[in-house]
Amino acid sequence: MATQAHALYPIGIVTVSDRASAGVYEDLSGPAILAVLQRWIASPFTPIIRVIPDEQPRIEAILRELADDVHCPLIVTTGGTGPAPRDVTPEATVAVCDRLLPGFGEQMRAVSVRTVPTAILSRQVAGTRGRSLIVNLPGKPAAIEECLGAIFAAIPYCIDLIGGPRFESTAAAPAAFRPKGA
Repeated sequence: MATQAHALYPIGIVTVSDRASAGVYEDLSGPAILAVLQRWIASPFTPIIRVIPDEQPRIEAILRELADDVHCPLIVTTGGTGPAPRDVTPEATVAVCDRLLPGFGEQMRAVSVRTVPTAILSRQVAGTRGRSLIVNLPGKPAAIEECLGAIFAAIPYCIDLIGGPRFESTAAAPAAFRPKGA
């Protein structure tokens, strides 16, 4: 992946929903992720958007495609993180990741449970595949900004550490943390 200052970097946004992928209802969560990232990421990027059913092999294939073929330094999923039988996004993410980063899920749940007691049922995970950071978010649009806000400070530096491009954040974003000299 090139690291030129004006390159457009792809960011994967994957909505996992049987009903949204079938057109039963409009996907609101994927657009909510995009809106937050557009407000918070100052570096030029292009969204790569996918809306797919709750099928583990399909989720795994999309995550591999976005990481290995499209070279997205960041892939954010929404949906399929609850305890229902068809909620398999965490299993698919674990299956494709080289390394898991449990602090992301822990932090999102810790923040969410303050306002929604059932947030303890959420199973979102995060991990890396090559030079891609994959983060699961809940499927509710209202939880998108809250959960991203809980972890955003670590995302740019994590992407740095795995060899991705240097993403800069806007003044509207939660302050990204990088150690001095990084």
